[in-house]
Amino acid sequence: MNVFFEEDGGFKVGHVMSDIGTSLQIESISGKRSKIKANAVVLRFESQLDQFMPAAQALAAEIDADFLWEVCGKDEFGCEELAQEYFGHKASALEAAAVAQKLHGAPMYFYKRGKGRYQGAPEENLKAALASVERKKRETEQMAAWIAQLKAGEMPDEMRSHRDTLLYNPDRNTLLVKACETAVAETHTSLPLLFFRAGAWANKATAQHDYHVGKFLADYFPRGREYKGLVDTAEPAELPIAAVRAVSIDDATTTEIDDAFSINHLDADHVEIGIHIAAPALYFDNESALEKLANDRLSTVYFPGDKITMLPGDAIVHATLAEGRLCPVVSYYATFSTATFQLESTRSAIERVHIEKNLRINELESYFDETAVSNSAADGVFGAEMILLHKVAKALGTRRGKNENEQDRVDYNFEIIDGRVAITTRKRGNPIDTVVSELMIFVNSEWGKLLADNGVAAIYRAQQNMKTRMTTDALPHEGLGVPQYAWSSSPLRRYVDLVNQRQLIAFIRGETPPYPKRSPVLNEIARRFDITYDAYNEFQRNLERYWCLRYFEQEGISQFDGALIRDELVRANSLPLVVKLAKNPELPPKTAVRVQVGELNYWDVSGEFSLVEPLV
Repeated sequence: MNVFFEEDGGFKVGHVMSDIGTSLQIESISGKRSKIKANAVVLRFESQLDQFMPAAQALAAEIDADFLWEVCGKDEFGCEELAQEYFGHKASALEAAAVAQKLHGAPMYFYKRGKGRYQGAPEENLKAALASVERKKRETEQMAAWIAQLKAGEMPDEMRSHRDTLLYNPDRNTLLVKACETAVAETHTSLPLLFFRAGAWANKATAQHDYHVGKFLADYFPRGREYKGLVDTAEPAELPIAAVRAVSIDDATTTEIDDAFSINHLDADHVEIGIHIAAPALYFDNESALEKLANDRLSTVYFPGDKITMLPGDAIVHATLAEGRLCPVVSYYATFSTATFQLESTRSAIERVHIEKNLRINELESYFDETAVSNSAADGVFGAEMILLHKVAKALGTRRGKNENEQDRVDYNFEIIDGRVAITTRKRGNPIDTVVSELMIFVNSEWGKLLADNGVAAIYRAQQNMKTRMTTDALPHEGLGVPQYAWSSSPLRRYVDLVNQRQLIAFIRGETPPYPKRSPVLNEIARRFDITYDAYNEFQRNLERYWCLRYFEQEGISQFDGALIRDELVRANSLPLVVKLAKNPELPPKTAVRVQVGELNYWDVSGEFSLVEPLV
C-alpha cells in the first residue's frame, strides 16, 4: 500500500511500512523512512510508487483551472469529490492526485480548508486576483523595458519627469524605484551616474553640480528656493531720526546689508560710535508668513556662485541699509574717550538713520590698509572715519583680550563664470576686518549682557572647551573672550538674530518680550538652528570641495603641495581642501608633502590621491 500525503506545504508519496491508525511508518522512493500522521494522508493507492507523482503532475498540467473552478460549486469539497465531478466517473487515485495538485497550485481559484479539502474562491475575489496577476505581469514587462533602456544609456520618459524624486526621495514601493534599483545592481553603477549616461540632465557640463544642489534643495527646501507668498511688510510706525549719518562696509555682492556705523564727536575728549543694525522685526511681526519662512529656513545659505536668502528679495529690499535712505534700525551707541579709547557709556535706541554710503571692501582696501593705519591717515572716501573706527576697534580687541600674535586665517573666494571657477585668497585681519569684526563682537556681546542683566530671554552663541553651540543661557564664548555673545547683528541673514532683535526691541520699549524666560519655543529654535546651520555650512564646504576638484581639471593640475594633518589626511596649501591619501605615509603631523592627483569623482566629490614625496 502506498500513500499520497501532504507535508511541508506540498505533496509527497511513500510506501506504507506500518499503520497503527493515528500514524504511519513510510518509506520514500529514495529509501528514507519516516513517520507521518494519519490525517496527513490524502489518498491511498496501489500503483507503482516511482511513476505515480510524474504521472499525476503530467495529468494536472492538462486540467484547466478555469473549468475546474466552474464545476466545483460554492461549498467546501475534497479532491476526490471534485475529481469525480470533473472526469465524470469515479476517479482513480491518479486522477484524484492530479486534481489535488491542480487545486493546490491555483490558490487564487481555490482556498485551502484542510488536508485535501478546498473551496472555490468567490467570483469577485477571483476576478480581482486575476486582474492583479495581469497587472503584475504588465508591471514586470514595463520594469524590464525601463531597465533595458537605462542599461542602454537611454532615459525612460516616465523617469525623466521624476528624476529628482528618484534621486533624492525615492519611494521603494514604486515600480520606477524598483527598476532603478535593479538597473543599479545589474550594472554596478550609481544611480546618478546611470542617469547621467542616459541623458537625465540637459546640460551635461553642469550635471554633477546640479545634482549636489538638487540634493540639498530636496532635503532643506522641498517646496523650492523661491518664496511664492505675499511679502507682507509694513512701514514701521513713526520713529525718531538720529542726528548722525552712517556708512556700511560689505562685499561688492552683498544685498543683505545688516549693519552700518556712525561717528559723533560729542566734544574734544569724547566720541560716540553708533552701530546701526537693520530692523526687519519692525517690518513684520512674529505671526506673519515672513516670520514663518525665516523660522523654516533659519539662515541664508551661501555656496560658491550663489546663495539662498533667508528672507525673500522683496522683504530684504525694504529692510536693507541701502545708501541714500533713511532706514529703520536698532542702534547701539558707545561713548569712548578720544585720548585712551576706553569705553565710558552706552545706550540703545530704535530709530531711523540716514545711510550715507555703502562702502565696498574691494574699493576700501585700495586706501584703507596697514600703511594708512601706520600713518594714521587714509585719503579715500570716509578715510578719516575709518582710521578712527580702527582705533576704537583695536581698543575693543584689547578690552576682550585678543591675542595680537594670533595667526589670521585665509578666506577663499569662488567666482563661477560660464562653468569656470576662479579661486582667490584674502587674508583676514586687515584693518577693514578689524573694524567690522570688533564692532560686531562688541555689539553682540553688549546686547547679550543687556538682555541677560535684565532677565530677558535670548539665544546665545557659546563656546566652552572648544565646543560651540546655541543656548538660551548667557554662557561665555571662550574663543572670542567675551562673557556672553548673543547674535543680534545679522537679522536679515540669521533667524536667531531676528529673534533676539524682537526681544531687544520689546525691552527697549518697555513691552513684554515675545518669548519669556525658559521658553521651550526658544530652546527649540536654538536646537534647530544649530543643526540646520551646521548642515548649511557642510553643504557650502561640499560645494567648495567640488569646485576645488574642478579647478584641478580645469587648470591641468596633477600635483599640489600641502601639510599633513594626521595619518592619511592632507590639507592643501592654496585651496580650502582636505584630501585622504590612498596610504598612510607614516609621517608626523604638519609635515610638508607633495600630493599626486589621480582620478576625480564629481558625483561623490572625492578623488584618488597619493603621496609623491615629503617636502623638506
